[in-house]
Amino acid sequence: MDRGLPHGRAGKSASLILVKTDPERFIVDNTAILSPPHVPEIRLRLASEAHDLWLKTEEELEEIGLPPPFWAFAWAGGQGLARYLLDHPEVVSGRTVLDFASGSGLVAIAAKRAGAANVLAADIDPWSWTAIRLNAQLNDVAVRTSLEDIVGEDEGWDVVLAGDVFYDKSFADVLIPWFSALSARGAMVLVGDPGRSYCPREGMAQLSTYEVQVTRALEDSEVKRTTVWRFLPPAG
Repeated sequence: MDRGLPHGRAGKSASLILVKTDPERFIVDNTAILSPPHVPEIRLRLASEAHDLWLKTEEELEEIGLPPPFWAFAWAGGQGLARYLLDHPEVVSGRTVLDFASGSGLVAIAAKRAGAANVLAADIDPWSWTAIRLNAQLNDVAVRTSLEDIVGEDEGWDVVLAGDVFYDKSFADVLIPWFSALSARGAMVLVGDPGRSYCPREGMAQLSTYEVQVTRALEDSEVKRTTVWRFLPPAG
């Protein structure tokens, strides 16, 4: 994922040794406990200095294959979707939920706080697994996690959630038919999107729109208009 963040070269440090054996310690040492602006009810371990942490993980630690730290930020799409769930708990209350590309676990935590019976937070980044676990503990909720690539799978979820996933055309081309198929068989598929280029508008219903405060280190503005969409089952 290219979020347009700056690149550079940081000097090596003891953090390189730490992350090989203790990702939890790295996350704790390099984040602060904060509440996303649009979802103040939830606390997360987030990067207080987006630029610095991005450089540390993407450049300083790249030789051991560490992905960029998407788990350390509350993206606009996720904030909007989490807000919608907390304001409309009937959407997930008592239901089984998949939070796809969970990142920090913000949306999964919101779903659980809104009364979901069972929440699976799926993300192929192993660092997200640790971040989600730490963030779930901060909010006193139980969230299951998966590192499997579950695109195309269907475990019978009642609700499927995806915050800010339409940033890349090839990824969108894979997700759209999957989400459409899930919707066609009866799942409620909700997407939080801050105007990404590859978010489909046709075949979806607009549920709510929010003005979400973000940081210019991550986006091209300080506020992103974020829409929660629902995939509609095919007509007929």
